[in-house]
Amino acid sequence: AEWGIWCGLGIAASGGLLAERETRWGKLLSGPLVATLGGLALSNVGLLPTGTAAPAYRAVNSWLLPLAVPMLLLQADLRRVLRDTGRLLGAFVLGAVATVVATVVTLKVCPIGLGEESWRVAAALCARHIGGAVNFVAVAEALEVSGSSVTAALAADNLICVVYFSVLFWLSRNIPADAEPAPSEAGAKGSALAAEAEGAGARAAGGQLDLLLATLAVAFSASVCFVGSFMAEAMGRATLTIPIATVLTVALASLFPRALGKLAPQGEVLALIVLQFFFAVVGASGSISQVLRSAPGLFLFCLVQVGLHLGLILGGGWALGFSRKEILLASNANVGGPTTAAGMAGTKGWTRSTVPAMLAGVFGYAVAT
Repeated sequence: AEWGIWCGLGIAASGGLLAERETRWGKLLSGPLVATLGGLALSNVGLLPTGTAAPAYRAVNSWLLPLAVPMLLLQADLRRVLRDTGRLLGAFVLGAVATVVATVVTLKVCPIGLGEESWRVAAALCARHIGGAVNFVAVAEALEVSGSSVTAALAADNLICVVYFSVLFWLSRNIPADAEPAPSEAGAKGSALAAEAEGAGARAAGGQLDLLLATLAVAFSASVCFVGSFMAEAMGRATLTIPIATVLTVALASLFPRALGKLAPQGEVLALIVLQFFFAVVGASGSISQVLRSAPGLFLFCLVQVGLHLGLILGGGWALGFSRKEILLASNANVGGPTTAAGMAGTKGWTRSTVPAMLAGVFGYAVAT
């Protein structure tokens, strides 16, 4: 029964968030990955249908997912990014170039072994390590990557990222904290992004969900998706709906930052709920045997990719005169996104860099897809 499918997806989606919030292993894996693995387990024991033909799966992939992406970009004001990030933006762009070069080189020397899908998965992981999970989702959807490949790539990448962030903290061990917090940034933190898809335990900034603002966020996103789908169909490429909607949202967020910024905390929470269901669908549409066959090649690919990225940004950053702090924060924003970069700055006591690190990650959201 169709409601049984929605029930299973809801269990996998909410179970991912619960595991991330309440368990040590859930924090290690992240809510999205736990939801993906939950969907995979439910489908492979026969409690959810496999493949992508179920109406519930089509509803999530074709309607809910495109609706979520613009709501994650409501604070992508490029003018603010250019104004407030300072030198860190240059280091971030260097890291993005390093990710592209590392992806191309890694695909040549470490073939993923997925046949025609190899370059598609590599492109999605490239976007993932310039922006974040939302960019991975958008590119994978646009390139029609199969559910099993997406599941295996998410599993490999999430675990490699845990190791990578540990390396970044080790490299920053001798960098001292800032002498004192910057007052202007203390006020700016209140407008920070609530969370990214991999930080799925997020909640609306300021507390309760505002019904009017949340409804306006959905209405705005639906309008952008309508225009994006119209343009994509006119171009004869329906799968370009999400990339076009991304460009439109970034343009509007830059033109009307105050109006759309008010909707951002509410929109982000709604979008993250949708993404949890999307990750559950990704898992449910996959095959455990295929994931296990794909995982070794993907683990090696992700390891070499982020390793080359780190080597290139460290070498290039040193040659261009960036500080070790700027290089490591930029790399964190590339690989992890705004919340992990801002979290690193806060944990290390680099208070003057918290907001620039977050905005650099937002820039990655805007351009990576």
